[in-house]
Amino acid sequence: MIEVMPRKAEDEIEATVLRVFLKTIDLVGGPRALAERRHLTWANSLMAASYVVVLHEEALKTADEIAAYLGMSRATVRNILRADPEAALKKLQEIEEGENLRVHLAGGLAKAAYRLIRQGQEEPRVLRYFLERFVELFDLPWAYLVLKAIKGLDFPVEGPEELLPRFEGLKLEGLDATEIVRGLDYPIQNPAELLHQIKMHLAGR
Repeated sequence: MIEVMPRKAEDEIEATVLRVFLKTIDLVGGPRALAERRHLTWANSLMAASYVVVLHEEALKTADEIAAYLGMSRATVRNILRADPEAALKKLQEIEEGENLRVHLAGGLAKAAYRLIRQGQEEPRVLRYFLERFVELFDLPWAYLVLKAIKGLDFPVEGPEELLPRFEGLKLEGLDATEIVRGLDYPIQNPAELLHQIKMHLAGR
């Protein structure tokens, strides 16, 4: 019997696309490297490739479905899906300043980024930056306290003993943070997952 994987919700797909895109930026050296090497136009190609890879892997969409969904040519989508991650990472070292990003290279980088994300290898500085901006935008004081407490912490976190010293004496919306930490599901792969679990705990109290 063939097991059919469930399709993920659209909001989950969007979140994964963003994570993969941020990882592709990390793979090419970060935003500063893009600017210094006159590669800012790469961002659009990397985002498109990230969408293609995630829609194929997470939403189980075919190349034709992805092409129609994103308004891209079938040939472009297929080239992205056929790209070799290892070859792309090797080719990245040979790119000249100002050179355009070819489809197969963008696809390979997106596939490499997706693989690393699934292995829990996200760029903590980039992810932390976006989380901090999100927390500021939506005025979440408890989340700010959490991010401040885990500054410099390496992920994944395998158990509560890694978090307890950092949360000692901390209150999150009136609750003892150490008690919340003891009730989380481990391992926790990244700060975003930690915030999500704490949010669910606070919402369900």
